[in-house]
Amino acid sequence: MRERLGLIGFGAFGRLTARHLSAGFDILAHDPAASDGEGLATLTDLATAAACPTVVLAVPVEALEATLVAIGPHLRPEALVIDVGSVKVKPAQAMDALLPPGVRIVGTHPLFGPQSGKDGIAGLRIAVCEVRGAKDARRVAAFCCRALGLKVFQVSPEDHDREAATVQGLTHLIARVLMAMEPLPTRMTTASFDRLMQAIDMVRHDSPAVFRAIERDNPFAAEVRARFFALADEAWGGLASN
Repeated sequence: MRERLGLIGFGAFGRLTARHLSAGFDILAHDPAASDGEGLATLTDLATAAACPTVVLAVPVEALEATLVAIGPHLRPEALVIDVGSVKVKPAQAMDALLPPGVRIVGTHPLFGPQSGKDGIAGLRIAVCEVRGAKDARRVAAFCCRALGLKVFQVSPEDHDREAATVQGLTHLIARVLMAMEPLPTRMTTASFDRLMQAIDMVRHDSPAVFRAIERDNPFAAEVRARFFALADEAWGGLASN
């Protein structure tokens, strides 16, 4: 009999998660907005999903604290809870503060999404962060590497967010600005412009909640944005003075 895995959240990323974990687990998913498990999961109530040995939280970062409060009473004493949020410092602090003491916690951030992972996730990257117990973080990292073929980076939540403030924060910010400038040229384009458009398309359909999490909930993002706009102003000033 296969182990059951509870999946809280069955949106775009929840479905991607289920697609790649359903081969090894019986997935019990809870999402009030979902009406079909799409052959990947059995939809169920919150209490049943939260009572599984392993529980994956695929909810927006802004909904995480309420979710933690809701699942807390239903978790097994030694359940393993894993989040997949785009930022790590605040979720790690919230999980440690709000989940029962015996619950094991690992933070993860798959460095891909439904669009970039649509053709498979082998070879893509994931960050794994220790929250409660180094052993559990190592086990999750090993599973991601061996079973899913992911390239794993074990980092602290702080180091993750510090790098993600640039890697994700600037990518999503620039994409948001360029999408606001559409329609953009499509005929006489250069290879570098085409690459830029490909990068935009990878995040084009991300939910507004993802953008807010990356820009607002990362404690290092504001500093990166400020530096970016200051340097942009310098570049603008240099053009104006010449």
